Amino acid sequence: MGSSSSSYAPKAIYLDVDGKVQKVVFSRHCSPCDIKELLCSSSNIPRNTAIMMVDPEGALVSIDPTMPTNSPNSLYKVVPLSTGQLGEKEDMFQNVLSQVAEQFSRAFRINELKTEVTNRLAMLEKRVELEGLKVVEIEKCKNDLKKLRDEMTSRGGGRVNCPCKYNYSDDGKKVTPRRDVPNYPKYTLSQETIEALKKPTFDVWHWEHNEMLSCLEYMYHDLGLVKEFNMNPITLKRWLLAIQENYRNNPFHNFRHCFCVSQMMYGMIHLCNLQEKLTLTDMGILMTAAVCHDLDHPGYNNTYQINARTELAVRYNDISPLENHHCAVAFQILSLPECNIFANVDPEAFKQIRQAIITLILATDMARHGEILDSFKQKVDNFDFTNEEHVTCLKMVLIKCCDISNEVRPTEVAEPWVDCLLEEYFMQSDREKSEGLPVAPFMDRDKVTKPTAQIGFIKFVLIPMFETVMKLFPQIEEIMVQPLRDSRDHYEELKQIDDAMTEAQKKKTENMSLGGKKK
Repeated sequence: MGSSSSSYAPKAIYLDVDGKVQKVVFSRHCSPCDIKELLCSSSNIPRNTAIMMVDPEGALVSIDPTMPTNSPNSLYKVVPLSTGQLGEKEDMFQNVLSQVAEQFSRAFRINELKTEVTNRLAMLEKRVELEGLKVVEIEKCKNDLKKLRDEMTSRGGGRVNCPCKYNYSDDGKKVTPRRDVPNYPKYTLSQETIEALKKPTFDVWHWEHNEMLSCLEYMYHDLGLVKEFNMNPITLKRWLLAIQENYRNNPFHNFRHCFCVSQMMYGMIHLCNLQEKLTLTDMGILMTAAVCHDLDHPGYNNTYQINARTELAVRYNDISPLENHHCAVAFQILSLPECNIFANVDPEAFKQIRQAIITLILATDMARHGEILDSFKQKVDNFDFTNEEHVTCLKMVLIKCCDISNEVRPTEVAEPWVDCLLEEYFMQSDREKSEGLPVAPFMDRDKVTKPTAQIGFIKFVLIPMFETVMKLFPQIEEIMVQPLRDSRDHYEELKQIDDAMTEAQKKKTENMSLGGKKK
């Protein structure tokens, strides 16, 4: 398993620096920040200067490892930007929002006009986003806001404080999405990145959080979910930010894992042509469940929660405590008006969407693996895409596949995840030992190795599940199932080497012991 050696070949681009051709070579595994520093140095621009890169026609070129290469006859140019530089239209929009904020801070009674202001601003934000900040629309916004400002002034009242964040707390847990317009950078994805996003070979390690947020935003637009659910695009941004903020910095169960699972789901949707077989509502359920499936994971699994009698285990009666908690946090976030991507969905339809998302997230509890896979095996030979029970079972299996799909990816992408998972396991087993709780052998740093951790899981969990899905979607064999078989062989070879080294060390120790006795 693994990608071809061409993935390690350096990439070269050519720059116009003061009328001279400057060649810049970098590894495909450089981060965007490293590439930006390299471009600054090559163009005699101070480090940490905000820059953009344009082609001979003046079109913007994305600065990341997947940027298209050029030739000495078609030079790119690096242009420094002043901090916070905005386009003319963005300046106009920022001025409008500043005026509104200034009026809020003056004589405006928030309790009386809160609902009205929220609704009007949401309408204006959506209009501006959908119309691409056209000048005509900006003028409409100005007029509407002027009218709103006049109404505020006419109400009178004293000075009030207007909070910029909405804090929703539940037993000390704060869900804090941002009420202001999200300001994470908007990345224009290259065609190469767009195509790579659809494949299991996508390297999830080369992207910063803001870039992952932009990729997730692109997936929702590309699948037609924004249009299908009539989502306010700015609400989608706020929701994604709230999601990211509510993943903890665990070694494994973190926001990058969330992105990894969501990207694999997006890839399987394309690979299996699910858009032709399932509804757009199903697509929305699959993607949203993938994004939310491990929200606020504490880094200690269900076994620990139950044995330690934690608050979560008590709350959920030892029944999938973590998965129930992930669902609860997901819908706490969606209950906030500024983060509710399903706000424009019919209430009855939302009930069904909510239940479906809960069903999928609860299905990620590995304690239910055998039960769910057996149910799917009974249906797969005569699968009926018009049968709701069959489709629900398929969606449960799909999210399970995506949740534990790291070994489907190339070795250099998959193997670091094993290190992350073992680190989290060892943290748990160390805590269990200190608290006098049972310790699972596969989590004990004194007993487990990478090969022993992976071989059984790949042979008895991953391959049987993916081969069952392959019966319904034969096209996944080469791209997803064969890499799993290669990974199994890879770890079995590593185990043979480890066993041989252990045996040799054992014999060496015995010989030394015998030699000592003879003396």
